Amino acid sequence: MTTAPAPAPPGTGESPAPAPRSHRLPFWVNQRLGLLLLIIALTVLFGVLRPAFFDARLVLFPLLRDISTLTVVALAQMVVLSVGHMNLAVGRMAAFGAMFAGLGYDKLHLPLPLGLLLCLLAGAAIGALTGWVIARTGVSSFVVTLAMDFALLGLVSLLYSALTENAAFTTTPSGMAELRDYSLADICAGPVCGSPAVPQMAQFTVLALLGLGFLYTYTRTGRELLLTGANPAAAELSGIPTARRVITAHALSGLLAALAGFMAAVSTGSFRATIGDEFMLPSFLGAVLGGTLLTGGVVSVLGALLGTSLVGVIRKGLDLLGVGLESLNIYLGCVLLLALSVDRLRNVVSYRKVVRSS
Repeated sequence: MTTAPAPAPPGTGESPAPAPRSHRLPFWVNQRLGLLLLIIALTVLFGVLRPAFFDARLVLFPLLRDISTLTVVALAQMVVLSVGHMNLAVGRMAAFGAMFAGLGYDKLHLPLPLGLLLCLLAGAAIGALTGWVIARTGVSSFVVTLAMDFALLGLVSLLYSALTENAAFTTTPSGMAELRDYSLADICAGPVCGSPAVPQMAQFTVLALLGLGFLYTYTRTGRELLLTGANPAAAELSGIPTARRVITAHALSGLLAALAGFMAAVSTGSFRATIGDEFMLPSFLGAVLGGTLLTGGVVSVLGALLGTSLVGVIRKGLDLLGVGLESLNIYLGCVLLLALSVDRLRNVVSYRKVVRSS
């Protein structure tokens, strides 16, 4: 968008200064576009090397189900990164919320929606408590969430031992098996219902993406969250209730972590204390690869989905190629390092292009 030239002061006889030129970055600089192209390229490559990669029910369905869950995990980390914090307890919060859902199904015989609601409330509550401690004490989120991680690790394990016989709630409500095994195409007949490769659980992910996209794009609360992350001191001087925004961010993080824990429990068919053990690394990878800054102030909701999808495609493709777990982690780390390096190079080149043209 160009800026209108300022008028010359009266009586000076000087012509107005020309408006500064608008510099638009080239399309290839867009980080989300780069991730999308990389995902497409890797999908085609793995499909050529192993045609079974395109099997809808055996490969794509479980892959998209895992991506759906881990995208919600990435969003849970993204909302606290937006205020310049981090949540090292994201996995334990997932287990904490899922435990309440399992308790509701096993002991209270709740229907599926009410158990999910209980799960989300528990996650939001533990997240809000974490945010309150950070805002109240001023202690780093790294320290507080690390302490919360250890506290929840012990608490969840003790409660499972006290309330269950096999350290798991195995009672499942009506509709849970369908939610795990059915695709969008199974809801009704016809091509309008969706692909047989898209799991029904993806609906939760879509709702989370749309909700956070609306929050950060169109609401005052979302803008205040980003301003708090960009410069907390300036945000405080501007009248933004930064302490409340910190609590809001952590409450949202806990809620989304609990949703991810519920989705992981549905995928495995039981509610266990080990839910969320592998969540912390994917939560950072999806968010950071997608363009969310670790220092706060910048988020990318769609980028979190693309970053998580990239990691999921790499894992599944290398697994089909017969790469062992140890080697898979090495290759995954190399590919992710390459992706981050290419993105950094793209940003440097685009910055120099803008500087030269100014």
